[in-house]
Amino acid sequence: MEIYEFSVKDINQQEISFKKYENRVLLIVNVASRCGYTPQYEGLQKLHETYYDKGLSILGFPCNQFLGQEPGSEEEIKSFCSLTYNVTFELFSKIDVNGEHTHPLYVFLKQNAKGLLGSEAIKWNFTKFLVNKQGEVVKRYAPATKPEEIESDIKELL
Repeated sequence: MEIYEFSVKDINQQEISFKKYENRVLLIVNVASRCGYTPQYEGLQKLHETYYDKGLSILGFPCNQFLGQEPGSEEEIKSFCSLTYNVTFELFSKIDVNGEHTHPLYVFLKQNAKGLLGSEAIKWNFTKFLVNKQGEVVKRYAPATKPEEIESDIKELL
């Protein structure tokens, strides 16, 4: 299976095929509005503004699996991101990244870029996956890794 075979619902409930992202570098992040790492939205937006036209797509997937830090509806999430951080990168419907109902995209990401000590589980909000233009998952970053710390890796792939 490759990443371009997946489809997901965006935050407006529209089905989006990953074929849309062929030949683009992807930074896929599970996000939350009430997390200590929530200010990373600012850094993600800056990366989006700097590199979107050069071939980067940032994809934010709200997830409420970590201490209920994303309790809102899609409308509330969209509003929060827009009003608080001026987010213009793509946001998707809330998903599970761990457990029985893990979204197939996240099963794929976790199998292709394991975490600390070979673990597949997502430990917290703002875990990031970097995907190259060929659709290969090349790196996984811990939640504490700030978006600006990933910039050099992104530039290498663009």
